[in-house]
Amino acid sequence: MSKKKVLILCTGNSCRSIMAEALINAKLGDCVEAFSSGVKASGKVNPNAQALLESKGYWKEEYHSKVIETVLNNAFDLVVTVCDHAKESCPMFPKAVKTIHVGFEDPSGKAEEEYAKTLDLIEQELLPVIKAELC
Repeated sequence: MSKKKVLILCTGNSCRSIMAEALINAKLGDCVEAFSSGVKASGKVNPNAQALLESKGYWKEEYHSKVIETVLNNAFDLVVTVCDHAKESCPMFPKAVKTIHVGFEDPSGKAEEEYAKTLDLIEQELLPVIKAELC
């Protein structure tokens, strides 16, 4: 059985979408392969988000901030926007794909514990949705 593919879309692809990508791959990797991208990618991963993912054992070297154009032609089974701006500016994909929105506040620039809270929220709110949709 081939894995379903999900794209996690955010504005900068530096924090929430990277955290979601890593978490989905770590927890649901037997049935789903997650990717992430940004509508206006920042080009760098938030160091607090990366440190948190490393401490949990979820980080992989291939995770990086990338622009939407690099994934537009990939076939996805589901696209999830995790920030309101990405939801509003989500591009049309060449192949019809189900798009849902599960929003999270951006912890960037906030205290370190906010990153852990966001990661917990992603696990509690997004993972069950991904599992129900794709597993």
